[in-house]
Amino acid sequence: MRLSNLADYAVVLMSAAARQCGSVPLHAALLAERAGIPGPTAQKLVSGLARAGLLVASRGSGGGVRLARPAAAISVADIIEAVEGPIALTSCVAEGRHDCSLEGSCKVQPHWGVVNGAVRGALQNISLATLSVAPTTPNPFVSSEVETPLDSARTIGLSTSLEANGISV
Repeated sequence: MRLSNLADYAVVLMSAAARQCGSVPLHAALLAERAGIPGPTAQKLVSGLARAGLLVASRGSGGGVRLARPAAAISVADIIEAVEGPIALTSCVAEGRHDCSLEGSCKVQPHWGVVNGAVRGALQNISLATLSVAPTTPNPFVSSEVETPLDSARTIGLSTSLEANGISV
């Protein structure tokens, strides 16, 4: 599963807005520059995020872009859904969609709602405020070391079994 570039940019833009402007309006061009996003893309995102109620955009002198509510009250799921629509891992999870060739005979289909809910729930539990500050602890999902299958085997005790049979590990 991978986010679209636009959804990724939306999260980056919103994070920059939370860090840079909070409730003070910031010109969209400056926000785009601080986020490292091309101006036209940022403009498109600002429009969509404002329509979704995540940003407030005002024109004229003293105008700009600001968060519509506190960063702690905006989730990653909110941002992704503002850009891509409802989070649906498979077509059978999306309401009103019936374009799966396995529909009616799929034994997994009844379970996709639970899987989809878990993914959406995980994204809902990550606030924009969390993304707006430097992490204080290392990410447990990103390792600086690459674990090989042999390392995993050692962890569960297979190396002693292999060595007992004359296989060096």
